[in-house]
Order: sequence, then C-alpha cells, then structure tokens
Amino acid sequence: MSIGNEYLKIVIKRLKSLKDLGDKTIEQLSDQEIHWTYNEESNSVAIIVKHMSGNMVSRWTEFLTSDGEKDYRNRDDEFVDDITSKYDLLIVWERGWKTLLSALSNLKEDDLLKQITIRGEQHSVIDAIERQVAHYAYHVGQIVYLGKQMKNDFWQNLSIPKGKSQTYLKEMIEKQQNP
Repeated sequence: MSIGNEYLKIVIKRLKSLKDLGDKTIEQLSDQEIHWTYNEESNSVAIIVKHMSGNMVSRWTEFLTSDGEKDYRNRDDEFVDDITSKYDLLIVWERGWKTLLSALSNLKEDDLLKQITIRGEQHSVIDAIERQVAHYAYHVGQIVYLGKQMKNDFWQNLSIPKGKSQTYLKEMIEKQQNP
C-alpha cells in the first residue's frame, strides 16, 4: 500500500473514532441535557454539534473544486441553540459526518498534494485534512467533557477508567499475544 493511501485510511479511522466518542456521549444525554451550558459564554452540546456539522458540510462539499467556506453557510447562526430535540440533533450530527467521510473516502493519493481554498486561502489537501482533524477533535473533546460534567456519577466511561491503566495494558498485551 502506498503512503498516501495508508494516510487516508488512518485519517478516516481516526475520524470515525472521534465520531464514536461523540456518538457514545450524545447517547447518554437527554433532550434537556443537550442544551446545558455552564454559563452564557459557553456552548451546549447542541451548539457544538450544529457548528461542527455546518463546518463539515461547508468544508467537504465539492471539497476539491470550491472554496471550503460556502456562500450558503451562516457560521454565526451555528451558535444559536435552536435544535429542538436529541432526534433532530442526531440528524444534524450525521449529516456533517456523512459529508466528511464521503469526501475523504472519495479522495485518491494523487489528490493529497493538490491545492484547495478555504476562505480564499490556499492549503494542500493534507494540510486541510489535518486542520479539520484538529478542529473536530477539539470539539468532540468539548462534547465529552460536557457529558462528563452533566452525568457525573452516572457517566459511562468511554476510555480507560481511572486507576485501571495497568489492567488495561495487561489485557491488551495478552490479546496481542493470543489473538
């Protein structure tokens, strides 16, 4: 496998892992909890999802042939919490991820060094991908953090629980040695 194709495979895998963290957090939240904010300057899960989806749809629609900041995108509106239910939130969430993952799945190794435009600024496709991976990881981290804050003792852990690192490491080593 070529380096470029391996890179695309890894990026898609990492992004799906981020989506999974968001999915598992949102699954734990109620219709009311998706709107919770710490204070007036904070964003709710609903707002973060709306912003991420708006970004994904804008950036990854016609990714190679048009500016990543589409005329139809109203970024400021993404920070208005008008999602009415968790069901509606999931529709917005899935739309963004579907757009992103479809665009990446259609990229070829030769596309990686092409130049694309975001807000009139030139980027290589690799740079644009890395920029967005960092952006999405940042926001998924916020979603997970908000979920932990709201659920507190009822939070269902998404990674290695505190105090269980050695047990987890031992299990992983055993799994690798005895497939």
